[in-house]
Amino acid sequence: MERVKVGIIGCGTISNVYLDNLTQRYKLIEVVACADLFVEKAEELAKKYNVPKACSVEDLLADPEVEIILNLTIPAAHYEINVAALQSGKHVYCEKPLALNLEDAKKSIELANEKGLMLGCSPDSFLGAGIQTSKKVFDGGWIGEPVSVTANFMCHGHELWHPAPDFYYKEGGGPILDMGPYYITAMVALLGPIKKITCIAKKTYEERTVLNSKIRSKKSIDVEVPTHYSGLVEFENGVTATVNMSFDIWFSNLPKLEIYGTEGTLMVPDPNMFGGPVKLIRGDNMVDSIEGLIG
Repeated sequence: MERVKVGIIGCGTISNVYLDNLTQRYKLIEVVACADLFVEKAEELAKKYNVPKACSVEDLLADPEVEIILNLTIPAAHYEINVAALQSGKHVYCEKPLALNLEDAKKSIELANEKGLMLGCSPDSFLGAGIQTSKKVFDGGWIGEPVSVTANFMCHGHELWHPAPDFYYKEGGGPILDMGPYYITAMVALLGPIKKITCIAKKTYEERTVLNSKIRSKKSIDVEVPTHYSGLVEFENGVTATVNMSFDIWFSNLPKLEIYGTEGTLMVPDPNMFGGPVKLIRGDNMVDSIEGLIG
């Protein structure tokens, strides 16, 4: 079977994860080119993974051999690159988010439909064993009728570990666009469409100090976006959810994702991962335990 030829735009940190998988796990995909605003980064990546071509973004988009563009640029560039790739007649798979606002996301989809091209966007982790097992349990009625959900991503920012954390605090960054898609996607996969969302956001620190040991000298990052979000979500089926996404929290015991039902509680594994333990607590088991204690 003929292999699908993919070109990567954006050769930053996340590109290594993609190329590890694309070159080792997928026999029907061939990465034929990579490009970056800084061509030397593309050349370095191409050498590391034996990609035959490193070039500018313009050259990659003009390459007739490339069928699919894998867009791994920073969020602020996603819409521009997606549109350029679609205009070039290529299918697109984009890292999240698809765009920085709903209007541009809709325009991207409309353009793809007009061109007869496929446009996809991460995350795809909801297709993994963790969320799919949770869906089997949930759809099977093991917790009864769903009542409410809580979803929480609480950390103290990427400057503590990421080699290039600046863009997380610029336009297109922040916890809701960085990590929120994993949680929202998992909830929609499990509970269906969302009817209404409301949220309060704040910026706790005006600047961040990079503490990553790989960066020899400390530096400060000016924070331009909110870094703590507290949201409420109402689904079409009447279920309500609380959502907390933060780069401002040093430590938390809040669960990643839990669904509460009339018959029990479902503890869903980390939506950012493909696997993980799925835990279920049934109300009738708790009643039996309580009855046993009181005789």
